[in-house]
Amino acid sequence: MTETSPDMPRHGSNAFMFVIITVAIDMLAFGLIIPVIPTLVQELGHITPEQATLYIGGLGATYAVMNFLFGPVLGSLSDRFGRRPVLLASIATLGLDFLIMGFAGSIWLLFLGRALSGISGATYSTANAYIADVTEPETRGKAFGMVGAAFGFGFVFGPVLGGFLGDFDARAPFFAAAVLALLNFVYGVFVLPESLPPEDRRPFDLRRANPFGAAKHFSKLPQVSWFLAAAGIFFLAHTVFPATWSVHGEIRYDWTPKDIGLSLGLVGVGAAVVQAGLMGMALDRFGTLRPAAYGIIINAIALFLYAFADAGWMVFLIIPFGALGGVASPALNSLMSSVTPRNAQGELQGASASLNSFAMIFGPLLMSGALYYFTEQASPVHFPGAAFLLAAVLTALAIVPFLRGVQANKAALPAAD
Repeated sequence: MTETSPDMPRHGSNAFMFVIITVAIDMLAFGLIIPVIPTLVQELGHITPEQATLYIGGLGATYAVMNFLFGPVLGSLSDRFGRRPVLLASIATLGLDFLIMGFAGSIWLLFLGRALSGISGATYSTANAYIADVTEPETRGKAFGMVGAAFGFGFVFGPVLGGFLGDFDARAPFFAAAVLALLNFVYGVFVLPESLPPEDRRPFDLRRANPFGAAKHFSKLPQVSWFLAAAGIFFLAHTVFPATWSVHGEIRYDWTPKDIGLSLGLVGVGAAVVQAGLMGMALDRFGTLRPAAYGIIINAIALFLYAFADAGWMVFLIIPFGALGGVASPALNSLMSSVTPRNAQGELQGASASLNSFAMIFGPLLMSGALYYFTEQASPVHFPGAAFLLAAVLTALAIVPFLRGVQANKAALPAAD
């Protein structure tokens, strides 16, 4: 056991840190390309920025669809063959994806790259299953919190670094991301042990390995399905951030790209601080149930405040408060993991990843539609905060299946809760 990571009696800190680094690099690489995708689309398609918007939306949908389809596939494969080969293959695929996009000579190669990125992006489910393998139930929430912090790290620094590299060449961030993925792959080959013993593995089943089959399977376990429903609604609500944050700031507060970047940086820093630091203290003191419930409530309140924030400075005051709600997602992950058999952890994380991807397909359409409807000139009511109000309502509704899950699973939950 180490002081810097949750309890891992069999595998040590190197394996745990590799998974944390994998998540950070995946998100950093994703963030790297955000500032230059529009430029590259216009360059390859010989189109205007307005026309490029349609292609960028298609690229996002391609990523989300592939992630939705392959989340449970990789999760079930990791239950059959172990976490190590699936993680390493996914990282190698991610590197190939960035190289394809970096050398792309047509816009359709970008779509191929985003499809591969969606497949390899399902690494997150296998990473969570690995965390579940190497941690004890009482420390698992802290571990998931560190995964969230790694996610936030990439979200903060990726776009900043990508914008800097993009000043030199629109393709440079893709090659930088490919190098990061390659280095991570080589590191993993030498330090990553297998976390799932052969006796705990199970046969690959197509009924579990497709996204709809995974959801159907877990519907037979009420204590898991209720928590999954809560997590799915929660994630659907929070697609308001990637879908509308930038354009909402521009429309409502006349924000510049610098203002938008600063606000996103503050969001990422807040998430990292809460999930890497405060998360552990909250779990030590309150267990997992109360942080999950409080986190959902805090998120609902923060979204409601965003909806009615009439000045940009108000948003910067709300962000630190909203960051406290970052305990919700890792606490929910920990609860679901604690009531799921050891040999089904990969399937659980795959089903969870598919729900998240499903939300990423439809959530942005819902949130951007609400923003568009209530800000266009013909709208009967002008209310730029409509998308955030909708997200607040959805987040509040997530508490209902969460409480049903608690009620259905009292006997199986950790005693501290």
